[in-house]
Amino acid sequence: MKKLINSAVIAGLSLAPTLALAQTNGGLSNLEGGNLNLGTNLDLIQTIGQIINFLLGFLGVIALVLILYAGFLWMTAAGNEENIAKAKKIIGAAVIGLVIILAAFAIANFIISNLSQSLNANI
Repeated sequence: MKKLINSAVIAGLSLAPTLALAQTNGGLSNLEGGNLNLGTNLDLIQTIGQIINFLLGFLGVIALVLILYAGFLWMTAAGNEENIAKAKKIIGAAVIGLVIILAAFAIANFIISNLSQSLNANI
């Protein structure tokens, strides 16, 4: 039963961004006025950047859920040292994961922005 609830929560959290994107026009506004940016690689770079941002955001949500789960585990441990140690280990791993995710986000943004600027300078 617990696995079913966990799976439902994870599925719900993973579908939340998709439901929010359902309110957009699917990116077709770029086609208005014939602005297709043909002959440039800028759209590909922006698309790759958006994919990276989405994946890192999803990983951030997973880390946040792990921190919340560990906090719940710690609060319901009722003095059980094994559960407290498990919760501390989960929180430590989630915080390290968040640091790695933030570093990856910073590196990806730096590379994407510099690549976009260098391609704009060459055009």
